[in-house]
Amino acid sequence: QVQLVESGGGLVQAGDSLRLSCAASGRTFSIYDMGWFRQAPGKEREFVAAISTSGGTRRYADSVKGRFTISRDNAKSTVYLQMNSLKFEDTAVYYCAADDGGIYQVIAGKVASWGQGTQVTVSP
Repeated sequence: QVQLVESGGGLVQAGDSLRLSCAASGRTFSIYDMGWFRQAPGKEREFVAAISTSGGTRRYADSVKGRFTISRDNAKSTVYLQMNSLKFEDTAVYYCAADDGGIYQVIAGKVASWGQGTQVTVSP
């Protein structure tokens, strides 16, 4: 399994931007499809975005399309989530996920590795 560590969360105002990072270690990063999920208080964890091993395929939840961008740097073993035009409802703990079974496995949340999460709080 790969170990994942998220960073970049914080407290921002509505309309601001944040960039989350997820650094991977332990195994060859480039074989993993990667994703971001989030969990708001009292709600189940939900899919946010996913990216294939090469970065050629990206998928987004409807709620973040046009505002969030997922990217990866295989040389740095890092995946990013650029979040623009943040809304109050984006407030959640954001988790990084990795799996080598294909991007749709990641989208479904059936992944082998999860990070510990990073808190994003958007004030109205």
